Amino acid sequence: MNIPNTLTVIRIGLIPVFVIVFYLPVKSANIATTVIFALGALTDWLDGYLARRLQQTSVLGEFLDPVADKLMVAIVLVLLLQQDPSVWLALPAAVIIGREITVSALREWMAELGARAKVAVSSLGKFKTTAQMIALIMLLYRDPIGPVPTYAVGFALLYVAAVLTLWSMCVYLWLAWPELKKRQFRAD
Repeated sequence: MNIPNTLTVIRIGLIPVFVIVFYLPVKSANIATTVIFALGALTDWLDGYLARRLQQTSVLGEFLDPVADKLMVAIVLVLLLQQDPSVWLALPAAVIIGREITVSALREWMAELGARAKVAVSSLGKFKTTAQMIALIMLLYRDPIGPVPTYAVGFALLYVAAVLTLWSMCVYLWLAWPELKKRQFRAD
């Protein structure tokens, strides 16, 4: 275990804490869940930065980091949807969770073909993640900050994240298509 992997394990450990705090019947639960999620988002950035900076990248970290991210985001989306069950929240949640499953499966399959580098994380994926994290922080906080309607801004940003999510998935599928097509003809 190195520092980046420890941060990733801490992020995974924050998930049950987040769920418990989310359901606490106290007025400040939204502030606490926002802080927990923001801390998780910060450790996501920090573990990647430290892994590169300290040259502590590892196979375990390459596996755990995206798993931790996807678990945290999916759980937050499900809990937000449970709190505010509407088709307008369900749509971006389904797009984001569906994309994560699709791209994870695509990366796994491409790795089996020896072509994982073709679907490596791109800058578009990083923009998507940033928009998604900010949107979720705002949706969790809920309360307006002065004249800023935090929940409405977070809601709009979630749609931006969903569009970036679809776009990045299409890019990954486009990059993988030649390999997929080549393999299809070999199987036929």
